Amino acid sequence: MDSRCRGNDNIMEIKVELSRIIIDETSEQQVIVLKEKNGVRTLPIVIGIVEIMAIDRRLKGITTIRPLTHDLLGNVIESLGANIEKVVVSDLKNHTYYATIHLSVNGKKVEVDSRPSDAIAIAASSDVPLYVAEHVFEKI
Repeated sequence: MDSRCRGNDNIMEIKVELSRIIIDETSEQQVIVLKEKNGVRTLPIVIGIVEIMAIDRRLKGITTIRPLTHDLLGNVIESLGANIEKVVVSDLKNHTYYATIHLSVNGKKVEVDSRPSDAIAIAASSDVPLYVAEHVFEKI
């Protein structure tokens, strides 16, 4: 599969993978690093401790007795008959990253605005492809 595709609005999207998560429990700022699938560019994103712990827990397959927030949202999406098609880090404005969760619901495409950390946390335990808009890589 090609690591580049055209998203909505004809914007070039680069396929990435979650390369590293850096957890420092003594700090409120944690880091996830997205790496270009067939390239060398990386995108470090500073996120909060709650989000990084959710991503780490989901990657390790650790479940909780009751659903936490990201699990809840994933359950809602599934219960509504929707599928997560992809997650895209879609923009960088004023040192803040933006993302969209792309859903398919009964043949209809829906885009949901999200923080990248939340979108990645929701997608972390599934085989949802991650992308970064080309112009985001160009801004860093």
